[in-house]
Amino acid sequence: MDSSNCHPKYTCQVVAIPYPGRSHINQIINLCKLISKLRPNFLITFIVTEEWHGFLSSEPHPGNNIRFATIPNVVPSETSRSKDIVGFIKAVLTKMEGPVECLIQQLQPPKPCVIIYDAFLKWVFDLAHRQRIPAAALWPMSTIFYTILQHYDNLVRNGHLPANPLEQGDYRLTCIPGVPSIRIADFPRELFKDKTHSFIQAIEIVSLAAKAEYLLFSSIYELESQVTDNLKKELPNPIYSIGLAIPSFDIDTKVNKNYMVWLDAQPRASVLYISQGSFLSASNEQLDEIVAGVRHSGIRFFWVSRENILSGDDTRNGLVVPWCDQLKVLCHPSIGGFWSHCGWNSTKEAAFAGVPMLTFPLMWDQYTNSKLTVEDWKIGWRVKKDDRSLVKRDEISRILERFMDLECDEGKEMRRRAKELGEISQRASAKGGSSELQVEAFINHLSKLHS
Repeated sequence: MDSSNCHPKYTCQVVAIPYPGRSHINQIINLCKLISKLRPNFLITFIVTEEWHGFLSSEPHPGNNIRFATIPNVVPSETSRSKDIVGFIKAVLTKMEGPVECLIQQLQPPKPCVIIYDAFLKWVFDLAHRQRIPAAALWPMSTIFYTILQHYDNLVRNGHLPANPLEQGDYRLTCIPGVPSIRIADFPRELFKDKTHSFIQAIEIVSLAAKAEYLLFSSIYELESQVTDNLKKELPNPIYSIGLAIPSFDIDTKVNKNYMVWLDAQPRASVLYISQGSFLSASNEQLDEIVAGVRHSGIRFFWVSRENILSGDDTRNGLVVPWCDQLKVLCHPSIGGFWSHCGWNSTKEAAFAGVPMLTFPLMWDQYTNSKLTVEDWKIGWRVKKDDRSLVKRDEISRILERFMDLECDEGKEMRRRAKELGEISQRASAKGGSSELQVEAFINHLSKLHS
């Protein structure tokens, strides 16, 4: 454990346990940064594997009252998890608990007043109760997706789903409390395909999160107010929308990168930012069509990909990089749109930046996030219509040309809505905004219990 000496000035200790994946870690560490800022007298112990501690050590330290504590690398390497996702998940769910509990038992005073944990680490719930520490489950996806999973059994039991849901994607449901009309195609496919592993895990995770002393959502209340209000009526324990859990307070920091120099040289709102996730990507056949469609469209693009997807001649209108500071790129004035797989972090960052989206979901909550973007927020268009057919290069080219046309009437309204959503998100994320007030309320509740 780093910085193991506890100082008498700390009146309360918060233990944070993220799921060992980049997007999951980012959400909890950004929440910890906010708590650290609001309560300098809180000691925050952030538990990660030795491998992840190595990654995080190369980044700016998150705060004076935040310390890292490590457990052995009991899970397969983060860099290889995509090769054996089932083995990775099994290791996370079966091998982390023992070392984490041993570490918590050895913590120096003050006694932890709460364990904030990624809801996917379902074993933390029982661990916290054994140690007699209140548990705060952080749901790392959208509030609407949580609600869909929470009510899924009732949908099946009451016969609300069609007989062959995968064949009836346009069938709509209006019976989920707090959720506007939603297509079957906007549900995770895994609910219909896998009734043994992913399905059971997801339902159990949601059930346990609802039993935690606190349920935290990494979402802005204003963006999901209807579904959040309904959950507060259904669940007995306190619910807090803690905000986007993105590093918005660092947004004005200058980034000295070659790609930022390239962006600076592009006209305003002229560049399409393309990033389809670092974990799962489209099939090789679909990727070939995407590359050809982007090339034929002639649009300016900024593409994040770890693979060498384009030759030198193909990059005359754009730039391909293996990694970037996504939030800063999205907030750059030259960015006019975002083609995304609709991971929750990417969806939130696009909303914060006020950038319209082209949605291309691939798995799980990404379908629901696409629906949220296109139908509820009205700040995007769908590229991927269904899972049964390839999106061809000619169609991709047409969509991109229209999407990046600043004079397109349909696009103008979408951009107006995106800007409006960005202003809402930024106000909520600013000092004194709704998100900070929600975190403050959560902290105050902890302080009262601990006093």
